[in-house]
Amino acid sequence: MVSGPQFVTGVVLAAGASRRLGEPKQLLAYRGSTLLGTTLAMARRCGFDQLIVTLGGAAKDIRATVDLAGCDVVENHEHAAGCSSSIAAALGVVDPRAVGLVLLLGDQPEVGPSAVDSLVAGCREAPLGVCRYDNGRGHPFWFARDVFDELTTLHGDKAVWKVLESGRYDVLEVRQECPIPLDVDTWDDYETLLGQAEVRG
Repeated sequence: MVSGPQFVTGVVLAAGASRRLGEPKQLLAYRGSTLLGTTLAMARRCGFDQLIVTLGGAAKDIRATVDLAGCDVVENHEHAAGCSSSIAAALGVVDPRAVGLVLLLGDQPEVGPSAVDSLVAGCREAPLGVCRYDNGRGHPFWFARDVFDELTTLHGDKAVWKVLESGRYDVLEVRQECPIPLDVDTWDDYETLLGQAEVRG
């Protein structure tokens, strides 16, 4: 559980337009729920002091379908500008007590609470933190309050990676003993995810 003497906020990015899929990927069926519903259920188990979810073009359908209980919901009307606009929108409602935030993807439902817990435990004193999986770096990410101002100035989908790779901050890597959990951008990704879930049972 990430909760402790320091206040930590979780941010789930779920405002994407799913252009490559042609329908809201947040609402694709998964493990008796939806991709986003499964991700939010995992995020709740992490014990964040605050949990934020950003919605975009499919906000109305998501609100009607997905259990958003316990979440501060932020609608990003600039979601077409990329993930950075959702991060900026979320920062506007981050509790002032938060010492940092954990950034999660709403289409990556197999990230587990253990990854989040180890990231927060390892990075509470670091400006930036990432998970180091068997096949590379991946979400979730940790951002300390000291870098929030920079996050509000980002543009595009991959800008957060540019901050991590800029060399301006020490980036702490927290080892995860598994491959990067799949995030769903295409129908092939979704079919692969379903196949992996069937194998796991």
